[in-house]
Amino acid sequence: MVDQNAVMAALQTVNDPELHRSIVALNMVQNLAVEGAKVRFDIVLTTPACPLRATIDTDVRAALAHVPGIDDIEIGWGADVRAASRPDAPQPVEGVRNVIAVASNKGGVGKSSVSVNLAVALAQLGARVGILDADITGPNIPTMMGIEGGILASGQEGLHPIEAHGVKAVSIGFVLPKGTPVVWRGPMIGSGVRQTLRDVDWGELDYLIVDLPPGTSDASMTLAQECLIAGVVIVSSPSKVSVEDATKAVGMFDRLGVPIFGVVENMSGDIFGRGGAAEAADELGVEFLGELPLDAAIREGGDTGVPVVAGHPDSEIARSFIHLAEQVAARCSVLQYAGEAGAA
Repeated sequence: MVDQNAVMAALQTVNDPELHRSIVALNMVQNLAVEGAKVRFDIVLTTPACPLRATIDTDVRAALAHVPGIDDIEIGWGADVRAASRPDAPQPVEGVRNVIAVASNKGGVGKSSVSVNLAVALAQLGARVGILDADITGPNIPTMMGIEGGILASGQEGLHPIEAHGVKAVSIGFVLPKGTPVVWRGPMIGSGVRQTLRDVDWGELDYLIVDLPPGTSDASMTLAQECLIAGVVIVSSPSKVSVEDATKAVGMFDRLGVPIFGVVENMSGDIFGRGGAAEAADELGVEFLGELPLDAAIREGGDTGVPVVAGHPDSEIARSFIHLAEQVAARCSVLQYAGEAGAA
């Protein structure tokens, strides 16, 4: 009979590679059972999008190889996404564990494309995901998610999430008759963001991706003041002008006390060049989340309402978005556990 205490002692030596703490101390090892020479247990990850699951699996099996009598190891995998928390932070959005903003000070860098494909990638990795179109005057999420504009305009039920590609989406474009312009001043834009965030039944979500409009004013400030943002992804193209504007976005969120997950370089390569965002991230002291190559399939996916992650899941660009989703999810976990450790 395998000694259960020896099994737990061996697992105690295995650290989560991102959190640098024992998987036993983190309560990731659950339901341990020993049946003769067979050991069964579950490992509950901090996110279903964990990029280092294979590493943890290898480390666990290597540690248990030193326990006498084990012939078979059966591991069940699960995930429990913690809710973001910070002292004196605004009230969380009901049912939403992590709000992730996607931003840049400049238009035309592909924030909406990144937001949509990031959301779909997280959903494909097993997370419960929503996307909020916070670009009140220029809502593009309905088109990019394949949801008919104005679909709720004639109904009586009001604005509510519509699911597409495994993601719950909300946009003011759902309730506006198609082609209707939104001519609103700043305070009304702030109110629109607040209502789409708070007055909607999101259900239970691990991650809510918020596609912010260009600029560093009404929508972004309202979001930061209205809810606890787990972190922000800054999108930039490689050009100098785009990088300058992305730097301003980093400065704004830093001033508002919102964690910066990092900078991603969109439309990298060919006519737009390469490397500008990476250099900016280094100068700013924030993470560089990688390059998203210029690819016509992204534009085609946005036009047809089938994001490239869903339409071409085996493509290089889809893999790039999956990698981005894994990094963003990992940073949510790291910040959350670091906050809990600091409060302890």
